[in-house]
Formats: sequence, C-alpha cells, structure tokens
Amino acid sequence: MAATVRRQRPRRLACWAVLAVLLADLLPLSDTLAVMSVDLGSESMKVAIVKPGVPMEIVLNKESRRKTPVTVTLKENERFFGDSAASMAIKNPKATLRYFQHLLGKQEGNPHVALYGARFPEHELGFDPQRQTVHFQISPQLQFSPEEVLGMVLNYSRSLAEDFAEQPIKDAVITVPAFFNQAERRAVLQAARMAGLKVLQLINDNTATALSYGVFRRKDINTTAQNVMFYDMGSGSTVCTIVTYQTVKTKEAGMQPQLQIRGVGFDRTLGGLEMELRLREHLARLFNEQRKGQRAKDVRENPRAMAKLLREANRLKTVLSANADHMAQIEGLMDDVDFKAKVTRAEFEELCADLFERVPGPVQQALQSAEMNLDEIEQVILVGGATRVPKVQEVLLKAVGKEELGKNVNADEAAAMGAVYQAAALSKAFKVKPFVVRDAVIYPILVEFTREVEEEPGVRSLKHNKRVLFSRMGPYPQRKVITFNRYNHDFNFHINYGDLGFLGPEDLRVFGSQNLTTVKLKGVGESFKKYPDYESKGIKAHFNLDESGVLSLIKVESVFETLVEDSPEEESTLTKLGNTISSLFGGGTTPDAKENGTDSVQEEEESPAEGSKDEPGEQAELKEEAEAPVEDTSQPPPTEPKEDAAPEEEKAAEKEKEEKSEAQKPSEKKEAGSEPVPPAPEEEKKQKPARKQRMVEEIGVELMVLDLPDLREDELARSAQKLQDLTLRDLEKQEREKAANSLEAFIFETQDKLYQPEYQEVSTEEQREEISGRLSAASTWLEDEGFGATTVMLKEKLTELRKLCHGLFFRVEERKKWPERLSALDNLLNHSSMFLKGARLIPEMDQIFTEVEMTTLEKVINETWAWKNATMAEQAKLPATEKPVLLSKDIEAKMMALDREVQYLLNKAKFAKPRPRPKDKNGTRAEPPLNASDQAEKVIPPPGETEDAKPISEPEKETPGSEPTDAEPLELGGPGAAEPEQKEPPTGQKPTLKNDEL
Repeated sequence: MAATVRRQRPRRLACWAVLAVLLADLLPLSDTLAVMSVDLGSESMKVAIVKPGVPMEIVLNKESRRKTPVTVTLKENERFFGDSAASMAIKNPKATLRYFQHLLGKQEGNPHVALYGARFPEHELGFDPQRQTVHFQISPQLQFSPEEVLGMVLNYSRSLAEDFAEQPIKDAVITVPAFFNQAERRAVLQAARMAGLKVLQLINDNTATALSYGVFRRKDINTTAQNVMFYDMGSGSTVCTIVTYQTVKTKEAGMQPQLQIRGVGFDRTLGGLEMELRLREHLARLFNEQRKGQRAKDVRENPRAMAKLLREANRLKTVLSANADHMAQIEGLMDDVDFKAKVTRAEFEELCADLFERVPGPVQQALQSAEMNLDEIEQVILVGGATRVPKVQEVLLKAVGKEELGKNVNADEAAAMGAVYQAAALSKAFKVKPFVVRDAVIYPILVEFTREVEEEPGVRSLKHNKRVLFSRMGPYPQRKVITFNRYNHDFNFHINYGDLGFLGPEDLRVFGSQNLTTVKLKGVGESFKKYPDYESKGIKAHFNLDESGVLSLIKVESVFETLVEDSPEEESTLTKLGNTISSLFGGGTTPDAKENGTDSVQEEEESPAEGSKDEPGEQAELKEEAEAPVEDTSQPPPTEPKEDAAPEEEKAAEKEKEEKSEAQKPSEKKEAGSEPVPPAPEEEKKQKPARKQRMVEEIGVELMVLDLPDLREDELARSAQKLQDLTLRDLEKQEREKAANSLEAFIFETQDKLYQPEYQEVSTEEQREEISGRLSAASTWLEDEGFGATTVMLKEKLTELRKLCHGLFFRVEERKKWPERLSALDNLLNHSSMFLKGARLIPEMDQIFTEVEMTTLEKVINETWAWKNATMAEQAKLPATEKPVLLSKDIEAKMMALDREVQYLLNKAKFAKPRPRPKDKNGTRAEPPLNASDQAEKVIPPPGETEDAKPISEPEKETPGSEPTDAEPLELGGPGAAEPEQKEPPTGQKPTLKNDEL
C-alpha cells in the first residue's frame, strides 16, 4: 500500500502544478466583477447590473429614475442624455435625436427612412454615397450616423452602471428586437464597439423576457411542457412569442429548466409611438381650428410647437388609459397662445381604430410559426408599456379567447432582468443556476450555387442548387458544414435568406436586401494539384450562427483522404504526460458547455448525432437540414454521380469514426494492461490494418457583402475616436463647471462666515476687511471673466482664496474642538490615576505588575497633567486672533500615549492566572489576607515577561528528603500541573502558621 501511495505522489504533484498554471491564466479574467445589461427600447432604456452583493438590480439614473429616455441632444459644444435631452427636445428639436434605432441597418430607399422623415420633419437626413446609409445632418460641421448615436447612448448607459456599481464595467448583454435581421444586428454590434463595450450577447428582447419569467418561477417548471404566450407591445413595435417551459436532462448538470422559443409574430410599426403621433395630429388640428379666423400659421410648420404637442400626446395617452376623458393643455404653444382642449377615450380609440385591428396579427403569426393552436396556450402574458391601453387589452383578450390576460410580470423591466441574468451566466466572474435557452431563427438562411451538369452525352447545362443552412424556427447558436463534392476549381456560392413568404409586401420592402453575401473561393485548383494521389472528400464550408444571431463563415477547407499502412510507433513521453494530465481532469474529451448559454453548438460534419439522447428535437432538425433537398425542377439521370449533399458526408464521417475507433482498440488494450505481450512480427504484419490519412488544405475566401456593407476598420476607428473625443470634452466641461461652482460657493460661504460671532472673535477688523476685499474681487472676476477661464485658472483662484482664509478657519475649528478634546483628556487622566492607585494596593503575593511598570505609568500621568496645565496657561495669555498653542492634534497625541500605557497593563491583567494557595492540615485551601483587594485579578504575566515576586514556599513536609527549599521555586499553572501535596507535621509539633494562614 505504501508503495502505491509513493507512486501516486508525482501524479498528484503534477496535477497541482497544472492547476496552478491554469489558475494563473484565469486570475486576470476576474478583474471586472460587475456586468451589465441594456434593454434598448424605442422610447426608453433600462440598465441592470450584477456585482458581488448586488444581484440583478435596476440602475437608477441621475434623476433617480429606473428608466431613461433614449434621447440625445447634440450641440456644437455640449451633449445631453436622458431626461436632460428630453427636456431639450422642445428648445432645440433639430439637435435632439429620438427613435433613431428605426434607422439602424437601413439604406436610402427603405420605407422606414421615409416614414421617419415624415414623423420627424425637423431632422435633416443625409446619405452615405458608398454604403447608402442614413446620417443626421445637425449642422454643416456636425453629422452622425445612427450607429454613432447609439454608441453614445451605450456609453452613457455604461457610465450610469459604473456610477451605480462603483467600479468599471466592460461586459454587457444588449437586447434587440426579435425581428432584427443580419444587417440590423451587425449595426448594433458596431455601435457597441464604438462605445468600447464587450458584448457578451445580443439577446432578443422576447427571449430575455421569457428567461426572466422562467428564472423567477423555476420551481413551477417540470417535465410537463407548459406553453406561454408573451404579447409585447412597446413604443415602436409589437412582438408575440410562444415559449415552451419544461425540465430537460443535460450532460453537465442533470435535470435543468429549459425555455424554447416555438413561435414568433411581429408588427414593426404597431406601438405606442404611432398612437401618440395620431393624438398629436388630432391636437394640432384642434389648435388650428381654434385660431382659424386669425390667419395664423399652421402649427405643424413649427417644430417646437410639434415637440410640445408630442409630449402632451404622450401624457394624454397615459391618462386616458385610466380615465374616460382628460383636458389637454399647453401654455404658450405657439406665438404665446395657450392651448386647451378636451379629449375623450372614445375619440382616442376612434383615431387608432385601424391600429387596434392589427393587434391580433402577431398572435396569428406566432401560432402559425409554432404550428400550434390557442387551446395549447396555457397563459397569455402582457409585456410592454403600450399594453396598458384598455382597448389593446380588450381586442387581445377577444383574439386569444382566454378568461383573462396575465399581468404578473413587470412590463417595463422584465427584459432587462432576463438579460442581466444571462450576462451573469456568460460572465466568468459569477456562478448562476443553469437555465437552458433555445432561441429560434426567424429568417431562414440558405446557400445557393450553380454548376454545370451533363444530362446527355455532349449536352451540358447549368443547374441551380439550394441548400438550407438554417431553417425557420430552428435553434441557435449552431454550426453547420456544407460540402461541395463536384468542384475541383475555384468557384463562387451565395448566402441568401430563404423563403420569406410569411412576411407581407410592406414588411418585405422594409426588410431590405434578401441577398446576404457572395463567397468567392481561391485556391481550390491548387489544392487538388497539391494532393494528386489523394481522394477528394469535397470542399467544406463551415458556418456559425452565434449567440447573437449573427451569421459568419468560419473557414473553407479542401479535404483529401488516402489509405496508408499503420506503423506502430512508441508513445512519446510528452504524449503520455498529456494523456495523464487529461485523465486527471476528467478525460478532456468532452468540451465544457456553458451552463446557462444557449444550446451547445452542434457541427453537422463532426458530430451529426451528438446530443441525440438529451435533445431529440435538435438532432431531428440536423438530419432534416443535412438532407438538403434540391429545390429545382430538373432531375439528374440515374447514371449521374452523387451530388454534393450532406447525407453522403455524414455517412463518410460515421464510417471514418468507426474505422478510427477500430484502429484505436489495440492501443487501448495496450494501455489497459500492465504488462502487454508484444505480438510476433509476422502476426503484427497480418493484423496491421490500413488506416485513412486525412489532409486538409485551407481555401482562400473573399466575401462580398450584399445586404449592408459593414464599416471599414479605419472608419470604425474614426467613429470610435470621435465618440471618445466627445466624451473627453464632456468630462472636461463637467470638471470646469465643478471648479466654477466650487469657487462660487466658497466665495458666498466665506463672505457669510465673516459676520458670524465665532469668526469675528478670532479675527481683527483689518483681517476681515482684507479677506472680504479679496473675496469681492474674485466674485467680480468670476462674473466678468470667469466664463472664459479654464479649469486650471478656476482651481488656482480657489486655492489662493483658501490659503488666505486658512488661518481664520483653523482658529475657529480649533476652538470648536477644545471642549470635547479637553474633556476626554481629563476623563482619561482621572481613570488612569484611579487605576494606578488600585494597582499599588494589590498585596505583594498577588501583585502582577512590576514596580517599573507602575512607575512608568505614574510618570506619564504626571507629565500629561503638567503639559495640560502649562499649555492651557500659555494659551490663556495669547489673544484669540493669534495662532493657538493648544492644538487638538497635540491633545490627541497625549491621550494616545497615556492610553497605550494603560492598555498594556490591562492586557497583562487580562491574561494573568491566580497563584495556588497553600492548604492547612485539614486539607482546606488557605484564605486570602483580610487586606487583599477583591477587585485585583490574579493573573500571570504574558510569555516572555518576568515577575519580581518571590516564590511561595511550602509548609514543612513529613519526609525530609522531599521538602522543597527556598532555592527550589514551585512550578505554577501549566496544563496538567499537580497541586503541591500538603502533609501533616510530625507528631508532637505544632504547625507553623504564616501570615497568609488563618
């Protein structure tokens, strides 16, 4: 057994060494402990954070509100965000940007661009000639793209989160609408890069809401599937989502709750904003009618007046949700004319009648995409601010046919809370309970390519092929591999959206380009020339649809195989060491999956059947996509070779795995046995199987983006630098304002103090006149020249004034501290004197303090008394206008010195132990003398200290040889020490009584 332990020690040491290296690599990852989420709505945003001790908390903005308007005011020399910018919308509507997210990823001809211009005519929109995208032309010198404006908002949200968390934050999860396509999602990621944020994930807002609902109801989720519908009507759009909750078995954590997005329906323009715009139009018409006879201008031509009307329409919509009618009123709407009109709920519902008719539309879309009916839906839950409109609830309740609508989630904050939970799960700094998230692809994506085929001898034609890459409502994140088997030269293929027939004509126009990317491959022919003796296994293109729903082409490879004889090779020392370390960490063959991440990424080529036991739905989806039916009318003749489809590749991969596993069996048996017997050379040659050798050559890829060209790296860097310069300018402006406010406050406060009695007592008339004159001069300078002064000049002026008034303030502060400090010093002196007096009354046999210690304390007490009396006498001779000699810091120093001496003796008494008492002849312990102090503790000094008291000698013993002498001190008080044995004196002798015996 001992030998076995000795053999295991090196492995254990190696394990700890590897762990130390791994931990050293992971330590920098925990520098940033806080993570944040940003729920970007059309009208307002909610920011949430997670940090140690603060789990999932909504961030309060500077106005202590839980939601912040997504509004930016951009002027020549300053910027405003949030509520400050919203208030500036009336003063400067052209420079105040709102609802700019509707322009993300849109080009010049998009209907949403024209709709935005009609809704907000005060903004001047320009267009990028290269990308055909929109930008805001605020002035000839100022122009910003929607991505840059969004980057400003994200940077502002991070500043709010950092102020709330009191630490820097870089990691974030950002919500986006579920209907965002590839161009819109890439635009949000570019905005985050401009803001310097590391995006852990772009999560769909409906998915974040569903996650928040499931996290707080984890105990209600079981193996029985529960279908819940979330109806989210916000300010700009409406999304209906069907979610299935149930517990599933995972490989890493056993049974865990899971949410799966089953169906999604949406309306891009149905929301509270459209209702407010119609109310604004109604109020403008009423105002024009009131001034019809005055030949006044149309109020619609006045941007400031329309901004006031929009704000009033927002308030009116909220009030009418709880009241049958309300009076709209605006003071000085235009030309100093007040506006007042009564609006009823019936009028509001009539204005928005066609909008309410569109309420059931997303419900029907969601049911169709989920292939479900309303009877399978257990509950319909309202989310979003616009669902508070009574007519919306009435129409929706009738459409879903339920008894009531669920209102048991926070309609404003559910998405932010779900997103921040996902942020904590994705961050390496936190450990959360796993919750499996299976999001769904809204827009299918396919690969298209064209090649020549020979249907008849000598007759060649072009054949167009389509392969579905990611099907509609399929799960993501996911990896897919498409294999092209019939190419041995450079070729092109296209990545496009699939069938979008579920979108209406207007939605298709808003959607934009249905062609994503053209991929040009270079180097295919060279790879075939490089391996002429190898069998081609096709050109494999690896695609990834990541957690954010963004598609990317990872790589393209040309794969070749050939049969080679397997030669036995001895396992190298490094290989053995690697296998040993790998086995220590659980084998290392199964990659660690994210505990709360979306489904583990599947790769069609490498693991077609992986996860079949735990996730049958995903495997079925993979098989269906792997078949990749050809969507054309032409049929190949029976003699035509196999086309490039994934089933052949899948079978080849499985066959290859089987062959590899067979080839590995002998080596496994060899490792399993302690002393394997090598086979004979003849038998080895016969048993040696031929194995497949695989060669992979990476192919060059050139991408041509067709939907919306991304910003070039240099343009992205310029935009990031522009935002950083604006941030630095704002910080400098805030610093200057802070310095100016500090200087102004100091001037006014000091001028007021000069007339207070406590300040007049310690200053002369000349001193006060000098200070007052300097303060007045500084105030005049601040009013006349302070507007152009720099931050450094303001701080220097403040430092100069503080230096001038330092002596005055010091004398006042010292006099305020004297009573408290002197009282504390007197109390300490009295208590110390009483303690010293009591210590000297302790009898010699019980004394635990040495004479040196008591003398030292007495000396410190006397010196402190003498210093106090002398200093106070000297201070009494000085006038109040002079610098005092009795200083509070000196009093504190004397108190600390005296307290240190007293504490030393108290600690010594605390750890002392009582000395043993001699027993009389009856075996009872001797009583202490009458004059002994009852309060004194009988203790032994701390280790390392000596005591001057002499050891107590024992009474005479009966056995002469065992009597202790005066030179033999008794050992006291150790653990297990025996009591000294007491014996009676010899017969005929009276016991000798000592002073401490009765």
